[in-house]
Amino acid sequence: QVQLVESGGGLVQPGGSLRLSCAASGSLLSIYLMGWYRQAPGKQRHLVATITSADSTNYLDSVKGRFTISRDSAKNTVYLQMNSLKPEDTAVYYCNVVTRGGGHWGQGTQVTVSS
Repeated sequence: QVQLVESGGGLVQPGGSLRLSCAASGSLLSIYLMGWYRQAPGKQRHLVATITSADSTNYLDSVKGRFTISRDSAKNTVYLQMNSLKPEDTAVYYCNVVTRGGGHWGQGTQVTVSS
């Protein structure tokens, strides 16, 4: 059993910043990939950013240069630093971790960008 605990969401004004965290615990069998997805109301969930065990990163085009994904392997934690936030970044953000045992999702954290 794998547990993912997310934190750091909230309400922020356009141009502001937030940092999301996701701590993984439980039966972690070789974490291959950690990432963040988001789902806006009425839309499908899609990838925002991922980071591999070799620290290779991948980003959604619309967040490149504004968001940074990082990880602390000792703490099994992945972070998403979000700068220059825009109203269109408003969504529920989900952490995803892929291990030897399969993929796992967090419960989601709401990010609202509004003045």
